[in-house]
Amino acid sequence: MSVIKSGQLGYPRIGERREWKKTLEAFWAGKIKETDFLDQMEQIRLFHLQKQKEIGIDLIPVGDFSFYDHMLDMAIMFGMIPERFNYNGGVVPLQTYFSMARGNQTAVACEMTKWFNTNYHYIVPEYEGAKLTLTENKPLNAYREAKEKLGIEGKPVLVGPYTFIKLSKGYVRTQLPAFILQLVPLYVQILQELEKEGVEWVQLDEPFLVTSITKEEMKTIAYIYKQLHEAAPKLCIMLQTYFDSVEWYSDLMKLPVQGIGLDFVHGLVENLQNLKTVGFPYDKVLGVGLVDGRNVWRSNLHEKLELVKTISNFVPQDRLWLQPSCSLLHVPVTTKYETKLELEIKNALAFADEKLDEIISLVKGFHCGESTVVEAFANNEKALNQLAQSQARNRSNVHPFVNQIQAHHFHRNLPFRERYKKQQSLLKLPFLPTTTIGSFPQTSEVRQARQKWRKGDWGTERYDESIKEQIKKWIKIQEEIGLDVFVHGEFERTDMVEFFGEKLGGFAFTQYGWVQSYGSRCVRPPIIYGDVEFLDPMTVKESVYAQSLTNKPVKGMITGPVTILNWSFIRNDLSRQQVAYQIALALRKEVEALEAAGIKIIQVDEPALREGLPLKKAAWNDYLDWAVKAFRLTTSSVKDTTQIHTHMCYCEFHDFIDSISELDADVISIETSRSHGELVSSFTDHSYNKGIGLGVYDIHSPRIPSFEEITNMIERGLQVLEPTLFWINPDCGLKTRGIEETIASLQNMVAAATIARKQLIPSP
Repeated sequence: MSVIKSGQLGYPRIGERREWKKTLEAFWAGKIKETDFLDQMEQIRLFHLQKQKEIGIDLIPVGDFSFYDHMLDMAIMFGMIPERFNYNGGVVPLQTYFSMARGNQTAVACEMTKWFNTNYHYIVPEYEGAKLTLTENKPLNAYREAKEKLGIEGKPVLVGPYTFIKLSKGYVRTQLPAFILQLVPLYVQILQELEKEGVEWVQLDEPFLVTSITKEEMKTIAYIYKQLHEAAPKLCIMLQTYFDSVEWYSDLMKLPVQGIGLDFVHGLVENLQNLKTVGFPYDKVLGVGLVDGRNVWRSNLHEKLELVKTISNFVPQDRLWLQPSCSLLHVPVTTKYETKLELEIKNALAFADEKLDEIISLVKGFHCGESTVVEAFANNEKALNQLAQSQARNRSNVHPFVNQIQAHHFHRNLPFRERYKKQQSLLKLPFLPTTTIGSFPQTSEVRQARQKWRKGDWGTERYDESIKEQIKKWIKIQEEIGLDVFVHGEFERTDMVEFFGEKLGGFAFTQYGWVQSYGSRCVRPPIIYGDVEFLDPMTVKESVYAQSLTNKPVKGMITGPVTILNWSFIRNDLSRQQVAYQIALALRKEVEALEAAGIKIIQVDEPALREGLPLKKAAWNDYLDWAVKAFRLTTSSVKDTTQIHTHMCYCEFHDFIDSISELDADVISIETSRSHGELVSSFTDHSYNKGIGLGVYDIHSPRIPSFEEITNMIERGLQVLEPTLFWINPDCGLKTRGIEETIASLQNMVAAATIARKQLIPSP
């Protein structure tokens, strides 16, 4: 009997209770030896594979597990190790691997940026022109391990050659052919060794194919895949795309591969239309990305089953794999430990394990009819209906206000130059003012206090006193360092989005809903399940207390609406714009409360603004229009003298510099240090006429930047930016850094700023 198969693209690395993170950090701290680290990582990896086997997935991915990041794994495998890490050939040591990711005392870490439009950060491979070589065949090792230890005939997974090339850096356009010619033989070697081993299918991830690529780029892709096919003709390649619809559907169908995976969640309309009008090759397997791998809601099984039936009219069922829309790296592992969520919410959720259960239910539902899985379909329908009809999704005090938004709600009273003069007159800041981004080190003392409070061992009054002690301590430290604009340190906050979600209506929080952000950094994204509303002031108490301790201005700190949107799992019954405007209206009230309490500088952080950009440039303008409006809706009601700041992470500034200016923030700080100041070059071609601070040192690396290093960054920025609008700051918050390291780094930063002032303003 011809049957549809169940597939999988990638599984979360972190473990049900973040075992992976704990093992990593124990190794970094020197608490476990390398052999113990490797043994523990193997146990975690095999447990994940065994779970997928027991769920019943036919095509289980292997090689998707990583000690840090899959793009870093690829760079290591190809020997793409920058000279500064002193690699001498052979299998790459773990110390070198982690130095590339985190830096060390002598070498700056490799750049880190967002994986397409997700909140996952990858390490950017650097090509320096040296000859590349295959240091080890990681997919082959993963395949052998799964087969020998679990009896799993795995599907090796690796980043496809074109996506890897396009996401790497270090080469100019004219060097691209040389880079391709170096890489393709290495892919050939990997595939030939897999073919020799008896591997049937290999998955090559090519999400870059859903972006706005050119016809010429598609020709290059065709050349690459022709080489791969001719080198390993017996090996079946599943060319996997995700996150949107493919750009060159007809050309893609002609590639010499045995399978093509398409996203029928985020690219549903275009991919389905192409399937109907162009058709699908008779000699290929279609990977149907059916279950949303980027959000946490249950699929509507009835609707998904109807979609499968529609697709089966164009592709025979024996050539269909039902699978998630992308790797499940982007969702938590399982809902089984979530004991504190309201059932109305929990029953409507599906994390990684539950999504794989949905795939199995859909396969069974297609072959045997819904009667064989009647309970699963019935429970699915009931859960989705209960949430849709809940009071939380139908708040009468939210929807009318969103509908009444008018043009004047998006604008400040005066243009930037006029209000900036008023702000300077009030604040009396020096030339090249220094500040930090917001957070200070969250030590074990801070975390333990929070844990005692959450467990009920401490009352709220005692916990608040502990927060005040930290604020007082760091206000004094900032005075001693000599910073010009202070922050209160955010010691009361676990996460910059979670903190606000806990205080707004319409948000839910999990106990174990962790996802990987970068390295061992895991976050628990809030779940926006209902209408968002302001309840009470959220940041005023701490901000006012901090300001009472100093004559220097203290920034009020809130997270912006677009970042809260992009870093949350959001409801899927409203548009992203509608949800963003709900959040913006709630935050607008918080901004007004801070201003009324006497806070003169308010920072509304938007580090995730860029990651929300659609992957197709044709859709950018629409997104940027409502994203900018959401920010301005939050900030536009303040007085002219109130200074609005914002912050952005790893921002390819040149891509949308006009939109960033349209935010109309008085000062923006941008994370730039890991890209070695390359962002500075953007200002050679694009002017920026508002206050700006380019991050002058990298806070993600456990090192103290030198005075000379920071001075160099300041000088490079001043070459292209107006000195009277230039601010000096680290490139991100200091939450994860140690106290001594933070103080020493900031002392060097202030010293560098002091020298720069003297050089630009000579003594009379």
